[in-house]
Amino acid sequence: MNISMKETIKETIMNALKNLSIDGPSFEIEHPDDRTNGDYSTNAAMINTKILKTNPRELAGKIKKEIESKMPDGVEKIEIAGGGFINFFLARNFFSTMVDHIAHDEHFGKNDSLASSNVIIEYTDPNPFKEFHIGHLMSNTIGEALSRIIEWNGGEVKRACYQGDVGLHVAKAIWALKKSGEKSFDIEMLAKAYAEGSKAYAEEIAKKEIEEINKKIYEKDKEIIDEYWAPGKKISLEHFEELYKKLGTKFDYYFFESECGEFGKKVVEEHIEKGIFEKSDGAVVFKAEAFDPKLHTRVFINSQGLPTYEAKELGLAKIKHEKYPYALSVVVTGNEINDYFRVLLCAMKQVFPELSEKTTHISHGMLRLPSGKMSSRTGDVITGESLLSDIGEKVMEKIQSSDKTMLSSSLVNDVSVAALKYSILKQAPGKDIIFSFEKSISFEGDSGPYLQYAHARAFSLLEKAEREGVEPSYEHVPDTLFEIERILYRFPEVILLAQKTYAPQLISGYLIELARSFNSLYGREQIISKDDEFSPYKILITKAFVQVLRNGLTVLGMQAPEKM
Repeated sequence: MNISMKETIKETIMNALKNLSIDGPSFEIEHPDDRTNGDYSTNAAMINTKILKTNPRELAGKIKKEIESKMPDGVEKIEIAGGGFINFFLARNFFSTMVDHIAHDEHFGKNDSLASSNVIIEYTDPNPFKEFHIGHLMSNTIGEALSRIIEWNGGEVKRACYQGDVGLHVAKAIWALKKSGEKSFDIEMLAKAYAEGSKAYAEEIAKKEIEEINKKIYEKDKEIIDEYWAPGKKISLEHFEELYKKLGTKFDYYFFESECGEFGKKVVEEHIEKGIFEKSDGAVVFKAEAFDPKLHTRVFINSQGLPTYEAKELGLAKIKHEKYPYALSVVVTGNEINDYFRVLLCAMKQVFPELSEKTTHISHGMLRLPSGKMSSRTGDVITGESLLSDIGEKVMEKIQSSDKTMLSSSLVNDVSVAALKYSILKQAPGKDIIFSFEKSISFEGDSGPYLQYAHARAFSLLEKAEREGVEPSYEHVPDTLFEIERILYRFPEVILLAQKTYAPQLISGYLIELARSFNSLYGREQIISKDDEFSPYKILITKAFVQVLRNGLTVLGMQAPEKM
């Protein structure tokens, strides 16, 4: 409903410009930072005066007069400000009607801008035989949020996870397992074996043995596959599923390097004669700088005749499309492979041009604790499971030292996940994050638990109002607007912009602003009172707030507890 208001204003401005015989560049419509300047503002006069070479305030006056001749419903007045901004003030009735609409629309925020769009999103991508570390938490959090944002904008989303079940990391782990003589192992033993194999790889004898195991894996040697590879992969994947359940992710497709490698190698070999790839020192390379001087050469088939990550990724793009004919493929990875991925997309453009155009790469920074970076190669790794466990312990300590009582394990997990996810999603995906336990679990600050607590508090007010017989209504509405009314209706706009810009942080920021506005209302006003004629409307606002906050948390992949 609010998106239609923005579109109505846009159409009204376009008609006014047309009536003034102005066919200039596009203009912007935004919400003024200072709410005393209205609810929407446009630079239509300022941007068109550059073409017409007229005074912007003079042109703004003409546009204003043209619009006022047929004022859109819901707009109370129009003013000119600054150097020619045209500000729109919405009518009181618009807000009260909107609050009632929001309060009764459990799907508020959804739209169909991506209707009939098939989207596949690949994220998380933990490798069997290695631990699920905190970097995977970054990818999972961002990928899941983007998946839900696209779904809320009408797209059909398939979630995909691509995992390296072949390669030197697997060979290193199996080498160590063989050395230990263990035939039965668990996830901790696999991680320890990988770290041990990585250290040993620096030695010449061990390196040869590990590379021989790697070759046998590709050749599907029965002993290696049956005794080590298959059971190790199974243990890893089962462990990952436990974490996905805690994080609220359910994948539709799982792709593995063992499936993509041979196909990718075949694709590369088929394009050698076409001059896209070329042989070099026994390997096959792609000289991307020949297509783009900013790029560099990368190996796609190594000197042992094995496909590299690059060849596998090339094969993956085609295999994905055959499995699910997507209109858009989003790949979420760490930003350490940005340069590599640009080369990959360049190669894909030569081999599968239609797929390269449909592929978008979203990269994220590192997630660090104050102690610094971690490495699974040395065994000095912070696992996703251990971080969630540590957050849970901190949450329990905080709860037990306060009056709040919410000790169920599921609720502690919900709060822990929200603490983690919000810490990641409150800023743009490309930036590094130093995770703070204290800030992440705060019930007063810029955090996921703060949003959850605001939801639970508002929900308890609705329950109390029902017990006391105060029904939500907009029959009696105060003349003066509450600040929260001017925030609530903007939610669908935020959802739409977050999708267009792949920016979940826009939703996080909006929800914090919304929650603070509600808490401000709660602190100033008595919400429930049979003696207050506006109490039913305050309850209606509370109901609308609960609806928007719940939807916003859902989109970000967090739970909205009703009691805390």
